[in-house]
Amino acid sequence: MTTEVRSLREFRMPDVGEGLTEAEILTWYVKPGDPVTDGQIVCEVETAKAAVELPIPFTGTVEQLFFPAGATVDVGTAIITVAVAGGAPAPAAAPVPAPVAEAAPAAAEPERREVLVGYGPRTGGAQRRARKSTTVAVSNGTPVAAPAPAAAPVAPTAPAPVLPAQAVGERPLAKPPVRKLAKDLGVDLRTVTPTGPDGVITREDVHAAAAPPAVVAPAPEVAAAEPLAPAAVAVTGGEVRIPVKGVRKATAQAMVASAFTAPHVTEFVQVDVTRTMKFVRRLKETGELGQGVRVSPLLLVAKALLTAIKRHPEINASWDEAAQEIVIKGQVNLGIAAATPRGLIVPNIKDAGARTLSGLATALGELVDTARQGRTSPADMQGGTVTITNVGVFGVDTGTPILNPGEAAILAFGAVRDMPWVHKGKVVPRQVTTLALSFDHRLVDGELGSKVLADVAALLERPKRLITWG
Repeated sequence: MTTEVRSLREFRMPDVGEGLTEAEILTWYVKPGDPVTDGQIVCEVETAKAAVELPIPFTGTVEQLFFPAGATVDVGTAIITVAVAGGAPAPAAAPVPAPVAEAAPAAAEPERREVLVGYGPRTGGAQRRARKSTTVAVSNGTPVAAPAPAAAPVAPTAPAPVLPAQAVGERPLAKPPVRKLAKDLGVDLRTVTPTGPDGVITREDVHAAAAPPAVVAPAPEVAAAEPLAPAAVAVTGGEVRIPVKGVRKATAQAMVASAFTAPHVTEFVQVDVTRTMKFVRRLKETGELGQGVRVSPLLLVAKALLTAIKRHPEINASWDEAAQEIVIKGQVNLGIAAATPRGLIVPNIKDAGARTLSGLATALGELVDTARQGRTSPADMQGGTVTITNVGVFGVDTGTPILNPGEAAILAFGAVRDMPWVHKGKVVPRQVTTLALSFDHRLVDGELGSKVLADVAALLERPKRLITWG
């Protein structure tokens, strides 16, 4: 009788967010004793950018789950072991509690690393990526940083409460929102003294390094494009405390950084959109844009904004603090703010300005459906250049939206209401909405912002101009 030899393989938390250091386990789809196959989804995790499903790279039987749902786990930490057929028996890996310094990689046989859509395979052990020192070359009078071979990782013996500022040439450890905050405040991370675990620079460290320190106040909530149902919270008395983490935490940090870095200006205009609403109804009834294509007033607002940007491309820009330059973008990646149970996200339609009305409608429908399902990928939320937030779906007339970090403008689309309006010399009921455009006054002056908002209003007042102006 032949006895099957089985060995244990560890599956470690991968880097699913391009440099993020941790992720929260949202849901386990397996339990100890369940069979799994190579490529099977075993859990869903949430980073500061998005929720991602993780496939297991082994075939075998689940031996142990190291962390429960709701736990936040460092990248590189073992989260599950699987008993696989073949190879020499190996002892079960001990659970790695969080947060502690990562354990050194096991000396067992090499395991196949997981590969997620949009990310390459991870290599190496569970230790944090080694810092890279850089050398500086000069090409045509411009300094160019060239990476040098990474130093070998060394497992820390004990976490130090406060680590010294980063040495010159080393890449500081910090999460993307913290790097963005440092860039916006003009702080060199190499000069910041880290106080976070394992030498990670925190937002507080960046504020402490800024002169004068930034005063942080709660940021107003940015309304969403689609009213996705939030998680229900029952309050029977007293108070309820909700942990701020994942997407909601990243959003809060980004909004504070944006509100206290970019000088916001907001302008408003009321628009008679009766003709636009008739046009929307006609497109729905005739199906001119294609079978199954979703048509909404937001589609026409998006097309109007894209047309206005085409006429005034300077507003599709960002501010480069380090170089002290205004960067005008070559294409418009149109963000649509969406409220989800996990918090506000702003996925964007890549190169939206080059799309036809039908193509824009299809992309907008896919974006909303993906957000509703909680399947928006990190790539879909990167690279946005301008944003629309549809507060009208909540019955709100308008607001003063906060800029998505790194963008120059955001347009709020308010509720469409029947109102008395002077039309052709008579006061008659018309369908009216209010538009609000917030912009970064460092790179968009009042004239440019006013022209863009006036163009959007004119296009929505007479949608036939979309053809002549486009």
